[in-house]
Amino acid sequence: MTSGSNQNKPVIMLLIDTLMNPPLQEALKNGKAKAFLFFAENGQYIPDMVSPFPTMSVNVDSTLLTGVYSDQHKVPGLVWYHKNENRIVNYGSHVRELYRLGTKRSVVDIFYRLNNEHLSKEQKTLHEILKEQGKPTASINTLIYRGSEPTQLKIPFLLSLITGLKRRYDVMAPTHLSYGAMSKQNPQNRAFIWQKYGFNNQFAVNELKYLIEKKKLPAYSLVYFSDSDKSFHKNGPMDVTAIEKTDQQLQTLLNTFPSWEKAIEDYVWIIIGDNGQAWVDKDKNKALIDLRTLLSSYKIPKLKATITSEDQIVLGVNERMSFIYTLHPNHITFKEIAEILQQDSRIDVIAWRENDKIHVSSGIHKGELHFKPDGNLIDPYGQAWSVEGENEILDLSIEGNQIRYGDFPDALQRLYTSFFSHEGDYLVVSAKPGYEFIGEGSPTHIGGASHGGLHKQDSLVAMIVSGTNTLPKYNRIKDIKDWVLSMLA
Repeated sequence: MTSGSNQNKPVIMLLIDTLMNPPLQEALKNGKAKAFLFFAENGQYIPDMVSPFPTMSVNVDSTLLTGVYSDQHKVPGLVWYHKNENRIVNYGSHVRELYRLGTKRSVVDIFYRLNNEHLSKEQKTLHEILKEQGKPTASINTLIYRGSEPTQLKIPFLLSLITGLKRRYDVMAPTHLSYGAMSKQNPQNRAFIWQKYGFNNQFAVNELKYLIEKKKLPAYSLVYFSDSDKSFHKNGPMDVTAIEKTDQQLQTLLNTFPSWEKAIEDYVWIIIGDNGQAWVDKDKNKALIDLRTLLSSYKIPKLKATITSEDQIVLGVNERMSFIYTLHPNHITFKEIAEILQQDSRIDVIAWRENDKIHVSSGIHKGELHFKPDGNLIDPYGQAWSVEGENEILDLSIEGNQIRYGDFPDALQRLYTSFFSHEGDYLVVSAKPGYEFIGEGSPTHIGGASHGGLHKQDSLVAMIVSGTNTLPKYNRIKDIKDWVLSMLA
């Protein structure tokens, strides 16, 4: 292994959608992943980094850049109910849902409000902190990009025409912002409508190559490779082909340098997944948990409708996880909704909050588990908890005062913080592997794979680190920000 001290080397972080250990190991064995193999053989390989919950990209990016969970960065998930504005926020689950919610409002949420309004101003991003230290940064195609420099997003004419977006948006960004066709570093980089306006791996590679070749690469660069998400959704969690395609693009990047060895000699490389994906059953009737059917005794508003005082339940469906909001908590209690959900054995976690205590039940196990922070039990991350009830609901092992996690990594902290991510009265539910939730217009992935849930299949990603012998304090995406700052100190 050649790593050595990083000595303030610039950090290049490649965030690869759905980079999981099992398919990556298969690709490495097959000899079809030469770039991944080069980085792994000349660095450190971590198979089990823990993703934030819900395991959705917007939440992951927010945690990666702020170093906190959603209770502090305030981006709850891909889909959530905004109590103050009495509406569902959707950052891009499916075009059907965006249309029904109002296309213009939805795309403004995605391209503007997510970074400039919803992401908490109280939590500084890596880009903002490094800028304060006089170190420029780059963000290439990441969903969360907030920095300190006033920048303009330029909306392509056709996209503006279709959606009603303004042609210009003033945003705060890093020194170098690449955001598809809306902001690019390389003037020659192509980003047509049929190329997702540049939100694809090839565009991202071209942008990074340009910064390298023009010797403009800053202290920290975060680059998002998005293509494999769709491939895993369609083909399932062992889609080795998706890994092989990404590897070809990594080879293109490495070939930008005089030699591959020179690349890791001069730079720290961090290659990491954002979330995993759990398998989904091929039988549509089994695979899809329709929350509208399960909760049909309540009035649930249609996506196109304005939410009124007559409505009782609102759904925020995030694939294998969902927020279930009760609009009249004094009349429709969490316990009442939970008892209905417990009748479905495809739901493995049903949770709600009462004061500072979280209650958890399940469609699989009997009884309840209750937990809250600051007790006498310590988990592997040094977090203290008070836990009582049926430990098997969250697959906890307790010996003495030590908690060990099984199927749900960092379950207590990830679940607890999700109840402080936004205002409202809601339950959080997570599906067993093999199943996903649907509401009106939700995307489905029958016979493929899906994410969002608390389970380790959704939550564990691979990480390869080359060019430094350091690692984060814990194997969690949450701990990466402080680690990067320490390398660049």
